[in-house]
Amino acid sequence: MLTFAAASLVLIMIPGPDQALITRSALAAGRRAGLLTMVGGVLGLVVHVGAAVLGISAVLLASATAFTVLKVVGAVYLVWMGVATLRAARRTLREAPGDETPERDLAVGRYVRHGFLSNALNPKVALFFVTFLPQFLPPTGNVLPRAMALSLVFAALYLMWFSLYVVTVDRLGRVLRRPRVRARIEQVTGVLLIGFAVRLALQSP
Repeated sequence: MLTFAAASLVLIMIPGPDQALITRSALAAGRRAGLLTMVGGVLGLVVHVGAAVLGISAVLLASATAFTVLKVVGAVYLVWMGVATLRAARRTLREAPGDETPERDLAVGRYVRHGFLSNALNPKVALFFVTFLPQFLPPTGNVLPRAMALSLVFAALYLMWFSLYVVTVDRLGRVLRRPRVRARIEQVTGVLLIGFAVRLALQSP
């Protein structure tokens, strides 16, 4: 369990689309928006956990067509989010200096949806649960309880890491939300999202 937890934490900490989206939300609308995006990301993980337990992910990864469809949809979504972030950076540059207060957007569903789709439409997350998780399961017997326990550990580590991450971004918000600084971060985030989309699109079945 300790080996699994350590390996999972390293994988969670590696920058990816969910981190880019959580950063974007936390800078644009504060801590609450960042946490909501994180919750959406966890819900996306739940989809893949359930699919892996039911064997759907194995079918997905065995079918080149199904894999390709999912990765194209996921890549298009990430490109769309990346372009939206780059457009937001242009708007940020037009803001007057001195206003570092985040927007108080109450659109709860939007932030949860962003995080959810980022993970739910990512076949690499399905690949993780189908290939990485079984390495920590017993070769015989009922593996379902063990698989669920490991999945809960992964989700708990995800929540812990990104909660700390969101709090850090929010506390540094006064500096990070200065128009020029925020615009540069949004530009980098937008480029990263599009880069993640390209990498996902080029992923082999």
